[in-house]
Amino acid sequence: MSYQANLPEDYINQLPQDRQEPIKKLREIIKNKIPKGFEETMSYGMIGYVVPHTLYPDGYHCTPKLPLPFMSIASQKKSINIYHSGVYAKKELYDWFVAEYPKYCKRKLDMGKSCVRFKYLDDIPYKLIGELASKITVDEWISIYEQAINKL
Repeated sequence: MSYQANLPEDYINQLPQDRQEPIKKLREIIKNKIPKGFEETMSYGMIGYVVPHTLYPDGYHCTPKLPLPFMSIASQKKSINIYHSGVYAKKELYDWFVAEYPKYCKRKLDMGKSCVRFKYLDDIPYKLIGELASKITVDEWISIYEQAINKL
């Protein structure tokens, strides 16, 4: 689903009522746990957490005018999704997340390369998502990212 919003609050206010509280809660947990240096913004129509140009002037290699993306939350048609680039780029983090997930959720993990989908809003593992958000610093993310794009 696509929402036209310039601010996270505007995005949340456009969501269906049943999606607003879970997104607010995810946003608050991520903002409290994500390491210093990441910046909250609207990115690709989602609430995003990015490395700002002030810390990484090159920006995102696909679209250099955009800051380097790291993590996003979004309300999609059938689920609330968390996008975390570190899970895709760092196998140890992926393995940790997959191993921890069953300790927090009774339902099967629904995950793509960097996307975790929550179809059941009552089963979002907020504490686990907060821990995930805290696992990679800005400097570490830049290093992982640069190693990956240098292989392209």
